[in-house]
Amino acid sequence: MSLRLRLTLLYSTFMGGILLVFGAAVYILVNVILLNQVDNLLANVAREIVRATTVDSTGDLNVISLPQLDMTANAYVQVWGPDGDLITTSPSIGTLNKALDPAGLEQGRTMYEDSYLDAAHLRVLTVPLKLRNRIIGTLQVASSLTVVDATRTSLLSIMAVIAVVAVGLVMWGSWVVLGRALSPLQDIADTVDQINRADDLSRRIPSQGAMQDDVGDLVISVNQTLERLESLFTSQQRFLADVSHELRTPLTVIKGNVDLMRKFKEADEDLLNSIDQEARRLNRLVSGLLMLAQAESGKLPLNFGRVELDLLLTEVFTETRVLAGNKVRVHLNQIDEAVVKGDRDRLKQVILNLVANAIQYTPQGGEVFLSLSRIGEQVRLIVRDTGPGIPAEDLPYIFERFYRAEKSRTRSKTSGFGLGLSITKWIVEQHGGQIKVESKEGEGTTFVIWLNVVK
Repeated sequence: MSLRLRLTLLYSTFMGGILLVFGAAVYILVNVILLNQVDNLLANVAREIVRATTVDSTGDLNVISLPQLDMTANAYVQVWGPDGDLITTSPSIGTLNKALDPAGLEQGRTMYEDSYLDAAHLRVLTVPLKLRNRIIGTLQVASSLTVVDATRTSLLSIMAVIAVVAVGLVMWGSWVVLGRALSPLQDIADTVDQINRADDLSRRIPSQGAMQDDVGDLVISVNQTLERLESLFTSQQRFLADVSHELRTPLTVIKGNVDLMRKFKEADEDLLNSIDQEARRLNRLVSGLLMLAQAESGKLPLNFGRVELDLLLTEVFTETRVLAGNKVRVHLNQIDEAVVKGDRDRLKQVILNLVANAIQYTPQGGEVFLSLSRIGEQVRLIVRDTGPGIPAEDLPYIFERFYRAEKSRTRSKTSGFGLGLSITKWIVEQHGGQIKVESKEGEGTTFVIWLNVVK
């Protein structure tokens, strides 16, 4: 059963329930009003008869001639003696000698009761006539309920017709309105079905005007989700292609060297060194991929503590001067005392990676500059080189996995896989910081890291 049909039935049932309760209340109210009118009529007639009734010297009732009472024209009247004898009746009764309400004669108290007499539905008021607390007779006044019953039947018929028409209109109106309101949901279902069948994440749900409602918000959210999925799917495809490419090169070299050794049937030292070098490259690639996978899944542990960033930078400066050798000169321009909360090993990995990249891609005779300065409640770490720089079109993508600006940075056997900056960015962000890059071709590259200091 579709959502549209379920909601239509729900609204119709709800409306039917409201009409049922309302109809029952109206029916009960009309019934009470009609019966009150009949009861008031009977009470007025009984009051006039009691006022016109006297008792003779022997204690017997002396009832006036009932036809003289105009009010008896719409009522049936019987006066019974204490011994159960019928004393007098109104002319409208004719020869009827049965009690209008036999049960009322035996009760001995004033009461209203419905009674059926020869298929006639009557409303009967029974009034005991007393003299000094002694019952000397009983007065019964009755009125036909034919008009009341007819009114009840007509009212039920009218309310039933109104209820059927109202529920029908509600069903039709709900079906039409829900059809329009839920049409975007059908578009969503159709679009998702087309995506599943065609594997085309570029499809989007059409927006029918500016829908300022929950369904419109849902359409926007689903389209944003599709964009995100398309981006992730494209990223995954590119990731698999990049991994395949990076794996293929060292594996091809290893296989070629092994084939040469088999051909010449001797272990050549140069070939073994080449195999060892490519194996190390594969190990670095797998380690980098494993670290990224752990980082993205939240399983890469970070041991936070107080880190003296100035001492850490001095340590890295000392190590990288040895790494740079005579190729590049590494300078420590400025260093302020700064303590941050973080994982010391991961922060050292960040600085080492940036400085190592600067040394690697800076040509012979170039320079690398390091500086650490405290600015307000933050600390700024700068790594700047005098290398060839990064083209402007490559800057937005350098933190993506496997991305390398090959135009400006010549790839060598010792070059990385484009994973270091991705890992660096993740570590900095996990420490609540930011990493930015500025570069111009021919003028070098500058990486800036901002971290919060600990008071």
